[in-house]
Amino acid sequence: MTLFSTSIRFLLLSLLLATLPALSAEKQPPVILVIGDSLSGAYGINIDEGWVALLQQQLDSSGHHYRVINASISGDTSRTGLGRIASALQTHKPAIVIIALGGNDGLRGLALSDTETSLAGIITHSQQEHARVLLVGVRLPPNYGPAYNEQFAAVYRRLSDQYAVALVPRMLEQVAEHRELLQDDGIHPTAAGQARIMHNIRAALEPMLLDTTGVTPGTLNTNPGH
Repeated sequence: MTLFSTSIRFLLLSLLLATLPALSAEKQPPVILVIGDSLSGAYGINIDEGWVALLQQQLDSSGHHYRVINASISGDTSRTGLGRIASALQTHKPAIVIIALGGNDGLRGLALSDTETSLAGIITHSQQEHARVLLVGVRLPPNYGPAYNEQFAAVYRRLSDQYAVALVPRMLEQVAEHRELLQDDGIHPTAAGQARIMHNIRAALEPMLLDTTGVTPGTLNTNPGH
């Protein structure tokens, strides 16, 4: 073997090795980041029974090649979520961010204006990193009164309109109404209720997904629960 042919082979091998990291990166599926609280963190049940794990299973079975990362922390408020969103975005570089926060704000009686500001901050950070956003609304127990509950729900509608993001109006649609689907605390869903939550969120998420041809379908109803 001549010195010239050896040099050519070495050059070709070097070029191939240099492209391997890029090829590997291209094969990584886009990320869906879920930032939420105990309602998304499979509180009181096995993690693989929670709606986030069920969403991953649904996406896999339907041919949507996404990796769902659950960054939910039990007890989180919208403010603590805002405090960690920048780091989560840098770490995971998601294509889609599902924001499911605010329930603990209401339960703790935090000012609605503070909740709205914090959620707006999470949305803004996500959009600045070129992630699409799905905002998930929550409702408080009936004992908080219809007036306050309506004001709380209005926060999510305003944010959805202001930032042009998709909205699930009520995360626990067709779950909170059925006592048998809630744990003893009357707040957290059982394993049996998780599939319904996943359906509520999946219906709104579907138009944001790319199918295997890279086309956004956008054909499903984005008003879950109907």
